[in-house]
Amino acid sequence: MDPAIFLIQCLNAVQYGLLLFLVASGLTLIFGIMGIINLAHGAFYMIGAYMAFALQPVVAQYLGGGFVVTVLVCVLLATLLGYFLEWAFYSYLYNREHLQQVLMTYGLILVFEELRSIIVGNDVHGVPVPSWLAGSVQLGDVMTYPVYRLFISAMCIVVGLLMFWVLTRTRLGMMIRAGASNREMINSLGIDINRLFRIVFAIGVALAAFAGAIAAPVSSVYPGMGNAVIIICFVVVVIGGIGSIKGAFLAAMLVGFVDTFGQVFFPAAAGVMVYLLMAAILLFKPEGLFKH
Repeated sequence: MDPAIFLIQCLNAVQYGLLLFLVASGLTLIFGIMGIINLAHGAFYMIGAYMAFALQPVVAQYLGGGFVVTVLVCVLLATLLGYFLEWAFYSYLYNREHLQQVLMTYGLILVFEELRSIIVGNDVHGVPVPSWLAGSVQLGDVMTYPVYRLFISAMCIVVGLLMFWVLTRTRLGMMIRAGASNREMINSLGIDINRLFRIVFAIGVALAAFAGAIAAPVSSVYPGMGNAVIIICFVVVVIGGIGSIKGAFLAAMLVGFVDTFGQVFFPAAAGVMVYLLMAAILLFKPEGLFKH
């Protein structure tokens, strides 16, 4: 393989893995800390992408901003949506069986898809790449790589580091980690566990929506785009270890490289290689790469 092509595939794998990490980290927070199997998490990724498409002209008209301001507005609205959904729906699921959680969150997928169809329609849409990120970086004599894909990777790294800092260096992170270990204990210490769960859920929704918004210019915006994402994100969470952010990062990067290079070298089997990776890891480490 030509070195320039190999480098491009590595960059694609890193970008895909980092994007998966953003979505999967929100899922592992909700799954690992709140104990809820949230099948609707992929829908939040879709909502972020559709908001980036629908809100960009509105933001440009009323706020005078471009793509970055649109993404910030999307994240803010997604955070508020997550806070409301936890209060209105998810707060009733903590002591329910997993089957009831699956049924309700699957029902939310149907609701979000129907609302998307009513509000935006069923067409495929594109989100333009910002003009200041529309260039390419020269790799070798004839190969180039889009600047926007490097921007996606950089944003994912920044958000990932910020999340790591919040979880390890702040009081909120301390409460989240304690809640994941023993929610009854922190409740007895006077910490409002319900409010903490709403914050965690809102953060998880915001991460998924942010990933969808920044991915929209390269993946387009189309109906059902969250369905494939939620499947691969559950794979990442299971491989990394339920509730482990560090495990989610490592698993997302592994999935990114296996999927990207699988499509290059083994295109006929690329669709199953990620699942074979999961099966191989769980065979030797049933709890995932890292315990929570």
